[in-house]
Amino acid sequence: MLDIIRSVKSLLKTSRIQIDSNVFRLHCTITVILLLSFTVVVSMKQFVGEPIDCIRSRGVPQSVINTYCWIHTTFTMPSAYDKKVGKEIPYPGVDIGYFPDDSHTPKFKYHKYYQWVCFMLFFQAALFYFPKWLWKLWEGGRIQALVMDLDIGLCAETEKKQKKKLLVDYLTSSSGQHDWYAVRYFFCEVLAFVNVIGQMFLMNRFFDGEFLTYGLDVIKFSEMEQSERLDPMIRVFPRIAKCRIFKFGPSGNLESDDALCLLPLNVINEKIYIFLWFWFILLAFLTGIVLIFRIGIIVCPPVRVYLLNFRFRIICIEHLQTVIKRGSLGD
Repeated sequence: MLDIIRSVKSLLKTSRIQIDSNVFRLHCTITVILLLSFTVVVSMKQFVGEPIDCIRSRGVPQSVINTYCWIHTTFTMPSAYDKKVGKEIPYPGVDIGYFPDDSHTPKFKYHKYYQWVCFMLFFQAALFYFPKWLWKLWEGGRIQALVMDLDIGLCAETEKKQKKKLLVDYLTSSSGQHDWYAVRYFFCEVLAFVNVIGQMFLMNRFFDGEFLTYGLDVIKFSEMEQSERLDPMIRVFPRIAKCRIFKFGPSGNLESDDALCLLPLNVINEKIYIFLWFWFILLAFLTGIVLIFRIGIIVCPPVRVYLLNFRFRIICIEHLQTVIKRGSLGD
């Protein structure tokens, strides 16, 4: 437990020396904190509260049917989403439980994933943190060592001159030897971009092909007429579903009972993943812009001059042009 607390503390800890971009920190710090927070919320509801509550069937104890339906999953009927609630069906996705004559047409949609949501959220957090872990491993505290606390400004003038001389001597002697430093950082940014795109498809697979258009469906839902609305979040995270339990009767015959199950945990899950859908889209958009900017820096050296001039306006632009001309991209 102490190790987990220390890990979270180190994640929240900010350094004076920044070795990455703001967008990169959105991936590897803000998103990780969000996903870990969601993991805690879902875990508390799932393992401490009551994630499912089913209508009791005769002869089956309440705790047994709740546990059975949670372990063996619940199901809804896609054909019931097009019927009118209160006239033909009691709730969207819930209808008479019969087996179709055509075995090639799926009648039941089983929802097997919501038991694993907390574990998936933690796994996603680990994937988002990986590019930062890799970059810190490769960077090795080099920038922190080069700064030598000169950013604090509390050291004596003599000591400050000595540190500046050491810094200038290092940059002069190692000129042109830092290209791998830049390549590794650019690789970590590309890795962060690939990760967020890959997670969109991972979630789509996890939710049986419903995640890629999840946010768009919610936007369309908000613009529809009240009488025509069908909440798309109910398709992914049903709040009420059915469960079929089989047991032996008094004479040894096989009997089946239908249970109607309330899934309060899915109310939390749907809010989490609609937020994550928009958040992932925003991250992918911002990271795409950053990568285009990186390509411009690589192929067009004059862009580096304007970038340095924007960061350090008090320096003469001719000096910056000399630095770019004599130094490499890594420098």
